[in-house]
Amino acid sequence: MGEATTVTGDGFDAWASARVPVLLRFAYVVTGSQAEAEDAVQAALERALPRWGRISRTEDPDAYVRRMIVNAHISMWRRSGRHESPVELVILTDEADPADRVTTAEAVRRVCAGLPRRQRVAVALRFYEDRDYGEIASLLGCSEATARSYVHRALQALRRELGEERSDA
Repeated sequence: MGEATTVTGDGFDAWASARVPVLLRFAYVVTGSQAEAEDAVQAALERALPRWGRISRTEDPDAYVRRMIVNAHISMWRRSGRHESPVELVILTDEADPADRVTTAEAVRRVCAGLPRRQRVAVALRFYEDRDYGEIASLLGCSEATARSYVHRALQALRRELGEERSDA
């Protein structure tokens, strides 16, 4: 989140080289897929390059490019005609061996990957990007109430799945 890098002129290559790992992690949280994350980051960086002079002068170029990543992802799944991607059912087992249990972070990632795309994007924007519901609604092209509903339903799913895992421990 916060580390804004101010780069001018040709500094795009240096900025992008330094920030790609962070941008890929963010995109993975948004998309739930490594391939889609790479596509979204590439599309955002392709759009950012010709605009870099203006982007680099913003208060937080990282936030600007992260928003471009979200927009690229939304555009990709709108063009694909699929508004949900089926995933395998997340089954939390009752393993007795602690080595077989997944970490909380891995469990959250798996549950998030099973969320519908709009819920996953809304949660990433709300808690990873610290966006308010108005901004989320604007980015997703829906009402603020719908954005709140996406976040609420995603949190219910996370609590349900993670609560079951904790009770297994």
